[in-house]
Amino acid sequence: MSNNPPTTPPRPPERSEGHRNIHEGRGQAGLLAPDAVLTRAAEQLARQFAGMVSGETVERVVFESYAALARTAKVSTLLPSLAEKFARDRLTALAQSRGLIAKRVPEILFVCVQNSGRSQMAAALTRHYAGDRVHVRSAGSQPGEALLPNVVTALREQGIDVSEEFPKPLTDDVIRAADAVVTMGCGDACAIYPGRRYLDWHLADPADLSLDGVRALRDEVQLLVEDLVFDLAPTDVERGRPNSAVSTP
Repeated sequence: MSNNPPTTPPRPPERSEGHRNIHEGRGQAGLLAPDAVLTRAAEQLARQFAGMVSGETVERVVFESYAALARTAKVSTLLPSLAEKFARDRLTALAQSRGLIAKRVPEILFVCVQNSGRSQMAAALTRHYAGDRVHVRSAGSQPGEALLPNVVTALREQGIDVSEEFPKPLTDDVIRAADAVVTMGCGDACAIYPGRRYLDWHLADPADLSLDGVRALRDEVQLLVEDLVFDLAPTDVERGRPNSAVSTP
C-alpha cells in the first residue's frame, strides 16, 4: 500500500464575471445557463473576430451579454440567441472603436432609461427613414423587459416591424463606436468621449402616454430624426447639389 499522500485535482480555470453571474442574475434566480450553446457561440465569434479581439475577450463578452439580458428577461428560451446577437454587435462596436473595422457610415447611438420606448422608437424611425445612410444602435441605462406595446403599435402603423428588437443594457463599447450619442431622459448615464456629438432630446416617456400620445411622440421623434440624419449624412439633393448619378445637359 502506497504511503504517498493523495493528489489534489487541479482547480478548473476561473470564468469571467459574466459567466459566473449567469447563475446569480437578479430576477432569474436558479436560471441554468446553457453553457454549451454559449461556448459554441463564443467559438464562432472568436473565429469571426480573429486578429481583432482575443478569444478570452470574446468569451467574456458573450457570457456577460447573456447575464445582462437574463437580469430582466421573463422567458429564457431565446436568451442564448439574443445574447449571441447582442455580443456580436458589441464586438463589432469594440473593433470599430479600435479602428479595426472601418465605419462606412456614421454611427448613431440612442439611449433612454429602459430601451423599451423612446430610444427604440428613434432607432426604428432612423433605420426606416435613412436606410443605409447611417448605422443605428440603441441601449438603456436600466433596460426593461420588453418594448412597450403602444410603441410597437405606433411603429407598426408606419409599416415598421420591431418584433425582433429587445431592450439592451448600455455598454462602453457602443458609446466608443458612436459618432453621435442621443440621450432621452437618462441623465449622465453615458460616458463622455472626445470627438463625438452628444445630444439630449427632451421627450415624454411613452410609458406614461396613451396610444394617441405615443403617436404624437412618434411624429415628434420623426422630425428630430430627419434633422439629425440631415446633419450627419445628407444626400446630394439635401446638400443642394444635383445627384452624381444623374447626368446633366
